[in-house]
Amino acid sequence: MNKSDLKRDYGMLDGSFAKQGYDWWWHNFTGVNAKTGEEKSFFIEYFTCNPKLANQSGGGIKTPGEEAICGQLEKNKAAGVKPSYLMVKAGWWGLEKAQLHRFIPWKDVELSNDKEGYKIKALDCFASETALKGSVEIALEDSVEHSEWMCNAGSMQWDLKVSKKVTFNVGYGAGALFRKLKAFEMYWHAEGMKTEYSGTVIANGVEYIIKPEVSFGYADKNWGSNFTSPWVWLSSNDLVSKITGKKLQDSVFDIGGGKPKVFGIALDRKLLSDFWYEGKSYEFNFSQFWTFCRTSFDCKETDSEIVWFVRQETVSAVMETEIRCKKQEMLLVNYESPDGEKRHNRLWNGGTGEGTVKLWKKAGSKKVLLDEIEAKHVGCEFGEYC
Repeated sequence: MNKSDLKRDYGMLDGSFAKQGYDWWWHNFTGVNAKTGEEKSFFIEYFTCNPKLANQSGGGIKTPGEEAICGQLEKNKAAGVKPSYLMVKAGWWGLEKAQLHRFIPWKDVELSNDKEGYKIKALDCFASETALKGSVEIALEDSVEHSEWMCNAGSMQWDLKVSKKVTFNVGYGAGALFRKLKAFEMYWHAEGMKTEYSGTVIANGVEYIIKPEVSFGYADKNWGSNFTSPWVWLSSNDLVSKITGKKLQDSVFDIGGGKPKVFGIALDRKLLSDFWYEGKSYEFNFSQFWTFCRTSFDCKETDSEIVWFVRQETVSAVMETEIRCKKQEMLLVNYESPDGEKRHNRLWNGGTGEGTVKLWKKAGSKKVLLDEIEAKHVGCEFGEYC
């Protein structure tokens, strides 16, 4: 459902989530090399974790909030010290891909919420509903010596304007009551499932221009006490009708989920999705029981690709999505859980997926094909605990 709700983009690490919780703002988009015109797809994420644990002691370790606490550091793991920081994650996909992590201590982080949305200020890094700015630089020797950083070497700087065009509001599951109750282990809100970015990115010294009309951008938010397994995500607004051959200017789809937990009870293999097709929403949401939503999905890893097949059906529509992404262009993206464990060790993440989406409208037992759509620049993820 295309209904903006900036409060769902607020910082959520209060109550029990303050000591065992994460909250992140994710962004991905495409730019072109300022000199050669070569295309590259980027991502930027502001990941916050356990603010109330900025001052911890244990096993002779005392951290008075002066440094970021990495849970994968061996002495912290041995002492049971949990992570606490703002992690600025940035990088790009492709044959020469990169995943860069910068850890900032909570003493250097200012996070606020107001009528204009959230705002994060952390040294030279900034994020809000309308702007992103920051930098990450990891030397090769540091990436080798600091395995607890969970990243490789490289540098990236960005200065971007953000214009969110279409929202995927998942409904009451992430509403005020369920947020207050901390009912779900993992929440999701896509305030900008279609987002236009503009500005510049400098990646390993090379400048890229980001133009709104071809940025193919996306912005969402996840928060909670732990992650889901399996983990599934697919989204694109670079869509062309195979029937008419025309670019779909006011369309975007977004699929996410896996195995959500509510009040500690796992709901087996559930996905949420919405296809905003030329100004109309076709939503497939298991929490809307009155739509009789049914979902099946199969995600698999071959020698060279990650492959997704998702079929969803309600009383009024059917959507089938088939996406492929080359593993050589994807990252095994790294996160540690708020409890200090690293359970996702094979979480494939990409931004160059391609495939087909079919959308039917139902009338009783009959269904009529609305469109068959070619999708490119698909943001995609799949992984299970291992």
